Amino acid sequence: MTVTQEPVGDLVRQWRERRRRSQLDVSIAAELSARHLSFIETGRASPSRDMIERLCEELDVPLRHRNELYLAAGFAPKYAERPLADLGVAQAAVDAVLTGHEPNPAMAINVRWELLAANHAMQVFLGGLDGRFLDSPANVLRAMLHPDGMAARIRNYSQWRAATLRRVRRQLERTAAEGLAEILQELESYPTPPGQPDHGVTIPDNDLVTPTVLATEHGDLSLHHALTVFGAARDVTLDEIAIETFFPADAQSATLLRTLTARVTRGTT
Repeated sequence: MTVTQEPVGDLVRQWRERRRRSQLDVSIAAELSARHLSFIETGRASPSRDMIERLCEELDVPLRHRNELYLAAGFAPKYAERPLADLGVAQAAVDAVLTGHEPNPAMAINVRWELLAANHAMQVFLGGLDGRFLDSPANVLRAMLHPDGMAARIRNYSQWRAATLRRVRRQLERTAAEGLAEILQELESYPTPPGQPDHGVTIPDNDLVTPTVLATEHGDLSLHHALTVFGAARDVTLDEIAIETFFPADAQSATLLRTLTARVTRGTT
């Protein structure tokens, strides 16, 4: 955990401004006076543990940063941080989702897009990648957007890249996750892969979902995705886990996924 030297009032103000909320709005919602909130932000009043939690709930502060506020106020951190393997029923739930989603790809990632777990079908995505992209902790976005990674196989690369970078920017704005700004800067610096036209293939904007179109030796694989997070998490690791599940965007892709997944499961090519 990063120990901040900033006063707790400065951190409260930063999160309020990040959420684009006024002192009056937050004070009413958190059931304290605007004067009291102003005093907390300026250091003229010290918040209690209960007040910190009320403000964090109202401002949707991630658990990792809530611990920083507790420390800045002179309290012990409230939320533990355990490895995925130590999360008991939560790990079992992750495993159940990944396994149950076969033959479609699924993976568990943290807030920095580092791969925590994946099902067999994810090998359809990750197969053939240079080992440097899979070294732990493997960063999924680096593997997909790097010109030496999967980028050359993504038919609608420019469209998908733009959507992905917007998503990472929104995530950074929402979470202020340590290291995510550096990852975003790295991703934005990647050139267009060799042989990939700058414009790429563009999926019509009037589709319900913009899929990722992945070229394979057996034909194009068109996929869309959904994101699952744990509600009411009380552990930092669990609060930062997301399960990304992929679905075929057409009948041809569904058939191809079943075929490719069966081959991976049997260890064939």
